[in-house]
Amino acid sequence: MNDWVSQRAARIRPSATLAVNRKAQEMRRAGLDVINLSVGEPDHDTPELIKDAAREALADGFTKYTEEAGMRELRQAICEKFRRENGIPCEPDSIVVSNGAKHSLSNLFLAILNPGDEVIVPAPYWVSYPAMIEVAGGVPVICPWTDRFEPDIDEMARLVTKRTKAILVNTPCNPTGAVFSRATMEAVAELALTHSLLCIADEIYEKLVYDGAQHISMAAIGKEIAERTVTVNGVAKTYAMTGWRIGYLTAPPEIASACARVQGQTTSAPSSISQKAALAALRAGPQVYEKMVADFTARRAFLLSSLSPRIDMVTPMGAFYFFLRFGAMPSEECARRLLEEKQIAVVPGKDFGADAYVRISFAASMDTLRKAVERMNEFAGEVV
Repeated sequence: MNDWVSQRAARIRPSATLAVNRKAQEMRRAGLDVINLSVGEPDHDTPELIKDAAREALADGFTKYTEEAGMRELRQAICEKFRRENGIPCEPDSIVVSNGAKHSLSNLFLAILNPGDEVIVPAPYWVSYPAMIEVAGGVPVICPWTDRFEPDIDEMARLVTKRTKAILVNTPCNPTGAVFSRATMEAVAELALTHSLLCIADEIYEKLVYDGAQHISMAAIGKEIAERTVTVNGVAKTYAMTGWRIGYLTAPPEIASACARVQGQTTSAPSSISQKAALAALRAGPQVYEKMVADFTARRAFLLSSLSPRIDMVTPMGAFYFFLRFGAMPSEECARRLLEEKQIAVVPGKDFGADAYVRISFAASMDTLRKAVERMNEFAGEVV
């Protein structure tokens, strides 16, 4: 047998979210009435003014390479967004625009990690974090959570070793919907400063917060932590632009330069057309996403009022996910049975580092959610 696949690639597990989505689509093609709550993307269309900007770019022949870190006009707009909305100091040269926030993170790990370097990752975590760290030669070190799905700071402090390079925080959080408190963010910042660690802040869901919850950017906490924080964001979730593939980061100059070099030797810059669309999105103001946020707010309220009390949950304060527990059933069994018995596609919590839970997305129509609630409540009555 040919040994053509590298050990690195052989260790990579398929994305659980993508695998569940594929299975749900296969069942639909077979004629089954599958409700797919596994997908982590808005169900809304990209706003017309953003699509108009892409059409205009095409008509103008803006179809060539841009700078490897992204077109300067877009990087300037991103800087203005960070300063105005997040209180993060930055300059265009500290920005790298990539093919989605996932690509920004991948570039970052390749740019900062040496073999064996450790990154502390609070659980529950997005499924791709550990794999991306491992592909870059690093070691993900998983930190447990409190009863509100925020990181346990005392445990996090005990996990720091001489090999620790960075702490990763994702707020609002995928998969739990937790929005980390200022006290938690300040405690993580203090830990990073005490041990001279980098902070990596994934803020892709920043605009999706509810009931007065406030998103706090790590780099806005203070000058010292800003100087050792990499902030990752993008246009996918806020502007319903998942397929346009535009993410970005701001980082200390030497890290931004390293990320640009990694990107320059792998993918080069992202699509010129998508960059023009992203520029239009960032310049448009909140009116282009307020309707979507209002829809998510209503759907969240419906689920909170309608899900059976037999289903355990912590109220999500951000993003568009619920993290649910059906008694003591392991997550893979729960997800399998929900799909086979009730035709509902969910993602097992095991892949997020929390085996007692399953993740559902409420980025689906209200009619779809009503049917899903009926089936999930029926399932809970049978198994809990």
